[in-house]
Amino acid sequence: MIVLGLTGSIGMGKSTATAMLRGMGIPVHCSDEAVHQLLDPCGEAIRVVAAAFPESYDKRRQAINRAALGRLAFSQPEKRVRLESILHPLVVQSQRRFLARNAQCRRPLVVLDIPLLFETGAERRVDYTLVVTAPAFIQRMRVLTRPGMTPEKFAGILASQMPDHEKRRRADFVIDTGLGLAHTRKALRVVLDRVRLHEQTGEG
Repeated sequence: MIVLGLTGSIGMGKSTATAMLRGMGIPVHCSDEAVHQLLDPCGEAIRVVAAAFPESYDKRRQAINRAALGRLAFSQPEKRVRLESILHPLVVQSQRRFLARNAQCRRPLVVLDIPLLFETGAERRVDYTLVVTAPAFIQRMRVLTRPGMTPEKFAGILASQMPDHEKRRRADFVIDTGLGLAHTRKALRVVLDRVRLHEQTGEG
């Protein structure tokens, strides 16, 4: 089974690429979705996160306020590191369960959508890496239209991520999502075809 690692900085089109891949019938494990499940009222991480970040816990709803947690995590590097130390091992476990299920079903190719793929060394756990990118002005425009996003929060998130140019340098494949949805969809199909060809022939 081929494992393709998908990554990209905030606002670069990773969620769009994930949706397109799923539309093509490719199983995708999304790390962000896994985190949401971990922080659900019955999620594995809620008690630990609530203890570590009590300001983010909504006692009335008995749930984590994700917006408050995000502000806390990106306000100070040590808090972000602490949160990542809680969540990342649980997300990796979720990825392993996903891979085991799909291997059992004999899926030929799956995708792991990992925002911090290179930052966490996760590229060693995949066969190929794909980075989605876009010009900085498009990235900024996309991100600042999100609910609750501020320039300060955006800057904090960028500071926690590897620079886009370094991700592109390390990647096996790069797709510019700033060229439109049709281009992105076509480019994804080309990447999938090249990966399959390389696995079959050792060329590509």
